Amino acid sequence: MNRPLAAVAGGFSGTAALTVLLLLFEVETRSQIGMFDVVARFVGVPGSTTIGFALFVAAGTLAWPLLFVAVEDSVPGADPAIKGMGVGVLLWIPFFLLGRAELSGAIVFAFAGLTLVAHLAYGYITGAVYARLTGRTPSGGTFDDGSELRG
Repeated sequence: MNRPLAAVAGGFSGTAALTVLLLLFEVETRSQIGMFDVVARFVGVPGSTTIGFALFVAAGTLAWPLLFVAVEDSVPGADPAIKGMGVGVLLWIPFFLLGRAELSGAIVFAFAGLTLVAHLAYGYITGAVYARLTGRTPSGGTFDDGSELRG
């Protein structure tokens, strides 16, 4: 499978996991965070959760995975899943800084930790699916069918 298409498939999978994890956090905090409202506020349409969600999914499925493909060869390491986690951390930083809004106290630490874990999962899943679909694995060797692995 070509690299951009594999990355989009990985991004879709990673975005699904990220969304579930963030929604679980929303439930646990009784919607104090407003995850998708954060995105809507960032793009200038405050209060439009639907637009925030749509942009969140579009960025996670298309924009960030395609950026990952563009920079993958310059990211240190051999495993695309680990490289994806690095990208996840880079995406988490502005998400944390912009998303915490008026939060204060202990919930800021919970927000930081749980959203970091969610972004690490996003990066890992995106990279792992991408690696599987493109055959870019860190171990080298061959698949069961005899085709070569690229690391």
